[in-house]
Amino acid sequence: MNWLILVAFAVLFDSIRIFIDNYNSDVFFKGRHAVSSKLFYGYAHIIIFGTILATTGFNFLTADGVAILFIAISGILTSLAGIPYFKALELDDSTNIGIFTQLAPVFYLIIGWFFLGDTFSPTQLIAFTIILSAPFLIIFTTKRRSRKVKIRAVLHAFLYVLLAVIGNIFFVKANNGSISFLHEVSLIYFFNGIADVILISSVRKWRRRLFTVIKKSHKKVIIPMFANTCIGAIKQFTYRGALITAPALALASVAADSTEPIVIFFLGLLLTLIWPKFGREKLDKKTVVVHFIATALAVIGVIVLQF
Repeated sequence: MNWLILVAFAVLFDSIRIFIDNYNSDVFFKGRHAVSSKLFYGYAHIIIFGTILATTGFNFLTADGVAILFIAISGILTSLAGIPYFKALELDDSTNIGIFTQLAPVFYLIIGWFFLGDTFSPTQLIAFTIILSAPFLIIFTTKRRSRKVKIRAVLHAFLYVLLAVIGNIFFVKANNGSISFLHEVSLIYFFNGIADVILISSVRKWRRRLFTVIKKSHKKVIIPMFANTCIGAIKQFTYRGALITAPALALASVAADSTEPIVIFFLGLLLTLIWPKFGREKLDKKTVVVHFIATALAVIGVIVLQF
């Protein structure tokens, strides 16, 4: 049952990561170009995981070239996924983004159907409908003047999940046993960091925004960004460790996908009550009820999807 402990840690740390990103976006970046924080994360990932690779004996020249290529593509796609992710956080709160990201299993099955000839069972089609009803519930219970913003947030979250799913597929293809678990995860972060630095540095307004925020915050923003670098790394190692040690990949995936929106929902309520400047969730009766129903739909859909 050790893999369940790893899943629990992965879900908890990923939920905290989303709240910190949302806090940084609202408080320090004021909802403008929070994606520029990826420049900080990029340099941090290159330094930290480059050091791990260098000090643990990894040799690029003797490693499996195809595996490294697939891992590099996975890291690059993960970097690109960060652009719509931060845009979604600028437009919506953490709880909704947590619900929207549960569309990952749907994308996995759609890609399998399109590229691998997989077929959908009637149960899976029902699960699709249940999962997709969650974001639509949030959209149509929003005031009309805010509905366009909510739709944009959903579309950005969809794109984020799609890019992340494709990146994970390349990671799975690279996992042929030729590279150790430590080096696989370190390589993903290393290539992700390189892509982040190149991507953000190439857009002047993003590059300048990060340095402006650091200066105006008197470097205070560096603390939560560094914390999220560490939290994100813990999440990746624990989640991928759960995938390896679980009796079946599906068990670890379902455990994480079905519990994360619940953790985000209740963590959002708790943080907003005891630390409102950080939690920053809306706690009016209607919003709480809608979030609760949407969370329940996402969880039920992910569970049904496995039958």
